[in-house]
Amino acid sequence: MSIDPMTFNKPRFWDRSETRLAAILFVVLILLNAVLNPVRFSPANWPTVLGLAAPMILATMATTLPFLAGRGSIDVSVGPLMGLINVILIKVVIGDLGISSPWIIVPAALLLGLASGALNGFLAAILRIQPIVATLATYLIYSGLALSILPSPSGTVPGWLSALSGPVSFIPVSVVIVAWLFFKRLPFYELLMAVGSDDRAAFTAGVNVPVIRFFAYVFSGLVAGVAALALTALIGSGDPNIGPGYTLIAIAAAALGGVSLAGGVGGLAAAFIGAADIFLLQNVLTSFNVSTFMLQAAYGVVLVLAVCLNSETLKARFQTWKASR
Repeated sequence: MSIDPMTFNKPRFWDRSETRLAAILFVVLILLNAVLNPVRFSPANWPTVLGLAAPMILATMATTLPFLAGRGSIDVSVGPLMGLINVILIKVVIGDLGISSPWIIVPAALLLGLASGALNGFLAAILRIQPIVATLATYLIYSGLALSILPSPSGTVPGWLSALSGPVSFIPVSVVIVAWLFFKRLPFYELLMAVGSDDRAAFTAGVNVPVIRFFAYVFSGLVAGVAALALTALIGSGDPNIGPGYTLIAIAAAALGGVSLAGGVGGLAAAFIGAADIFLLQNVLTSFNVSTFMLQAAYGVVLVLAVCLNSETLKARFQTWKASR
């Protein structure tokens, strides 16, 4: 079935003021980081910088996919899922089973991500439990399981995996970007954006809305599996406490990049820009010795501002106020 894209008024990447603002902010933050820390942000160190940013970028991409499905679709379990996959790989696969082959570890991470995505999709899209409630439940389950499997940070990773945070750090992000470019050529992408823009109109046109939303969660889990690999490569061990910290940051980054939390607008390009902005902002604030507590406050401020910028109601009121001046 074909859906006319114009029917749902989907702005492209550069057509939205929020995304343009995020792109301009990206350039400003890059220049600011280059001035404050020229060694770290020199071209020779770009692979290392990308390795540091990769888990955040991929977590934001995973969080973005359910948002695109609209009607309150959200996955707050992405961060804990990354942490759970991390400890399973380190404690069970590498530690207990003694397996270090990428041909086992990579598929294991992706399958765990797919299983989680299918579970969240079943709860939120098929059973129609409120998405925030369904994914908060899995958030708590994953956090508890991670602590049960590995109560404290420990373990090591094989050399090929640690390299994903260094010389070949571009691989995880590049794989997801290439997959997204291919995905955008499929009819499913058109249906996903149609459902996110106006699910009632899509349903009237014959689209199976619950199935589309179900697979949005499945693909989100798959990207979260890649994010877990990037996170494991970055920290070089298992840590049951590190995953949940990515949840709020990923949501804030998606909103900052111009992804509409109401659905149907945005994409992984916007998510990438938003995540890069958050990462660069984090580096700037760290350069000024801002405490971790203030960083958390900054993420909250960014989220509020980004949601305000994305609000069609606020935009309409601003235009009315401007016209009355």
